[in-house]
Amino acid sequence: QIPRFPAGYTVEQVLRTAFHELDDIFAKMQQLEQQMATDDSPSVLKQYDSLLARYTSGGGYEMDMNVDKICNGLSIPKEMRGRQFDALSGGEKTRVNLARLLLEKTDILLLDEPTNHLDLHATEWLEEYILQFKGTVLTISHDRYFLDRVVDRIIELSGGKAEFYSGNYSFYVEERQRRFDLQLKQYEQEQEKIAQLSYTMERMKGWGINNRTLYRRAMSIQHRIDRIEKTERPKTEKTLRARFGEKEFHGDEVLSVRDLSKSFGDRLLFSDVELRVGGGERIAFLGDNGAGKSTFLKILLQEQTPDTGRVKYGPAVKKAYLPQIIHFDHPERTLLDTMLYEANCDTQTARNRLGSFLFSGDDVFKTVSMLSGGEQMRLRLCMLMDAKINLLILDEPTNHLDIPAREWIEEALADYEGTLIFVSHDRYFVDSFATRIWELEDKKIRDFPCGYQKYRSIKEHEAASRQSAPAAPAPKKEKKEKPKNTYGLDKQLARLERDIEKAEQENAAYDEKISAAATDFQELARLMEEKAASDEALAALYAQWEELAAQLEGQP
Repeated sequence: QIPRFPAGYTVEQVLRTAFHELDDIFAKMQQLEQQMATDDSPSVLKQYDSLLARYTSGGGYEMDMNVDKICNGLSIPKEMRGRQFDALSGGEKTRVNLARLLLEKTDILLLDEPTNHLDLHATEWLEEYILQFKGTVLTISHDRYFLDRVVDRIIELSGGKAEFYSGNYSFYVEERQRRFDLQLKQYEQEQEKIAQLSYTMERMKGWGINNRTLYRRAMSIQHRIDRIEKTERPKTEKTLRARFGEKEFHGDEVLSVRDLSKSFGDRLLFSDVELRVGGGERIAFLGDNGAGKSTFLKILLQEQTPDTGRVKYGPAVKKAYLPQIIHFDHPERTLLDTMLYEANCDTQTARNRLGSFLFSGDDVFKTVSMLSGGEQMRLRLCMLMDAKINLLILDEPTNHLDIPAREWIEEALADYEGTLIFVSHDRYFVDSFATRIWELEDKKIRDFPCGYQKYRSIKEHEAASRQSAPAAPAPKKEKKEKPKNTYGLDKQLARLERDIEKAEQENAAYDEKISAAATDFQELARLMEEKAASDEALAALYAQWEELAAQLEGQP
């Protein structure tokens, strides 16, 4: 996760270290070329031909093209490639190191949290790269959507043991619960059997004080109990038992944004933003790294001033903010003291609230500085919980957290009924909570009044439409009468429109079926797969229609 290279190396030099073997071969070829000026013996020519074949097959003549391809996919611009590697941020270093790794010709990729610091576009590009990679990939990742897409086997390390699961993350979750239930059932059956045998043994021991036969039978039962293979009781993970102290919201509008714009110097982040947020909405704010999402949140929080426009809140709104980087003013304080000083509560209340967030016993006497990133996030959430709020703003709440910590945050948010606005690249989290999407792209914020799956379907359809559209508008021509040979195209277009109408009706019917199957996991999974296939089929029909319409329009 944290790569190291010699001081003074530029990003370009770091990337080029992936070709050190090819560089060695090229250097030897240059030496032989000088030697061949005076020595053209067969042995020298044979050695040169061998090196040339290795250099060509290894991609020596495609190095520049491959570097550009990988850098474009991982959003590493030309400007960054000229900077010193040591001057980059942690996220930028991670991306550069990942690019260097992908440039190496290798049979095995070992990836440690590869999606950390990647935006959605770069993550999706990496997923496609891994799916096409012909070798073996071993990855550590807490990105559940990423795991669902790219892995076909999971190894879980827990309690010093390794458990193997032959499937993706969704399969792992279901199978893990099934194994837990089976182990618990075996444990309970064994304990019941041992209890019955122990009761019989104790009675026989009592009866066998003056009867050697009964006493021997009791000892036989004891040996039988000892021989029973004991199943370990499965451990249940602690879960959050906390709710936000919500402030009831009265009114129709939580906040409104009008004519908002913001620049830094000559760089425009966004302009002409017009948005309105109602009570109870859950809005995911998406966009590439560096596009200005965090700046927009700070304007909403009134921590920064926009160049133009304004943000207006409803009269009953009380907001709380969970930043991407958690900071405590007094990290030397214990968790208990932090709650006492900052949350302004008594000792028992502080202990109760810390306990509901899995800080119990001696944990409350740890200093804040000793906590992991996930634990600090939990502590900050704990402090927000009792602040009667109805608007919660989160900036990358799951970044750098392991899966249990992400699930803890999700559980804390599950029962929250107030308004939620959050920036996140965790697609699993976005898919779970978002009922509306804001997308910052091309200096504009686009509003999608739908969840993540529908948003993805819209974006895929738009991308397909752009690919099928002509590259440039054709020059204007004088209108001519449409010839008779367009009858076939008209007929195809009409038939395609009927197919689209039928497909749209079938696609819409899935929403009701999915709602009805909410409690049946297997049926729900099947319906979601069919819905995804239906979305793809409908997008393909739209693309065909646009292509035919373009042909018909362009008839001479």
